[in-house]
Amino acid sequence: MQTAMPIQIPRTLRCTEEQFTELVKANPDLRWELTAQGEVIVMPPTGSETGNFNSELSADIGIWNRQNKQGKGFDSSAGFRLPNGAIRSPDVAWISQERWEQLSPEQRRKFAPICPDFALELVSPSDDLATVQAKMQEYLENGCRLGWLVHPENRTVTIYRPNVAPEIVTFDVILSGEDVLRGFTLDLRQIFGYDSPS
Repeated sequence: MQTAMPIQIPRTLRCTEEQFTELVKANPDLRWELTAQGEVIVMPPTGSETGNFNSELSADIGIWNRQNKQGKGFDSSAGFRLPNGAIRSPDVAWISQERWEQLSPEQRRKFAPICPDFALELVSPSDDLATVQAKMQEYLENGCRLGWLVHPENRTVTIYRPNVAPEIVTFDVILSGEDVLRGFTLDLRQIFGYDSPS
């Protein structure tokens, strides 16, 4: 199984957003991220099952958002330039309408210079857990207000909120969008096919 491959960019070579965009365009079958330290991360496509889980999670957020019209939802193909300079692509992301409208049309078409209000990462079999956990922490440090790290293998979700320790819950807990995704709830057992213990 392939894993993410970091490529170190020499300090003398700066990767501008335009150069990074060209790199992504030239290699559309791969998923790319850029760390705040200038390291390019190349991620291979996920397995089919993980892709299905991503699709279901994005759909749930999308349906809720279409009904409530509180912001904009994004799947893993969208990249965001965080305040620390990193370009990240959460598996699922959401930005409030108020914050989205502060961006110019040109900013919206590129890697929007904004950290999502909500970010979800799904741990796939090829992921390094510590790396994904660090990414969740990076989202918080750059302005994310709620994050969910979904780990299907052990049936847990780690909930990330600003200024508090991450909270780990099982798939038996109905997740709440709290004051970020107002009115949104998610029962992961419906997506991952797990039943409550009897």
